[in-house]
Amino acid sequence: MAKKIDKQLKVLAPGGQATPAPPLGPALGAAGVNPGQFIQAFNERTRDLNGKVVGCVITVYKDRSFDLEIKASPASVLIKEAAKIAKGSGRPKDEKVGQITQDQLRAIAEEKMPDLNAGTTEAAMRIIAGTARSMGVTVAGG
Repeated sequence: MAKKIDKQLKVLAPGGQATPAPPLGPALGAAGVNPGQFIQAFNERTRDLNGKVVGCVITVYKDRSFDLEIKASPASVLIKEAAKIAKGSGRPKDEKVGQITQDQLRAIAEEKMPDLNAGTTEAAMRIIAGTARSMGVTVAGG
């Protein structure tokens, strides 16, 4: 018989370096998950990402066991990394803060493809380009 799902949580944490300190620990504790157990499992599965922020969906069951599904990093994090900027623009229409190439855009789209609602890589590239535009990052040649 299948386990009964109690809650589902979505969290962002640095890969391989998560700690039970706030905001992660209290959120897990409130959901009935042992923070130490989760942190150990999360860090083990994301060790190769070493500090890169990744998304995670945690499914908590009635018996307080859990499953975790690691997602790709948020598009904004990947765009900031590619453009080598610290943060997006506060006024993206007027103030451009960086630029990425079509090749970088394609690489980000391919990395995010499993998490996006896009049928083709070109459609995923348009989604990522929109995110970049909203951050004040221009796409060269596009």
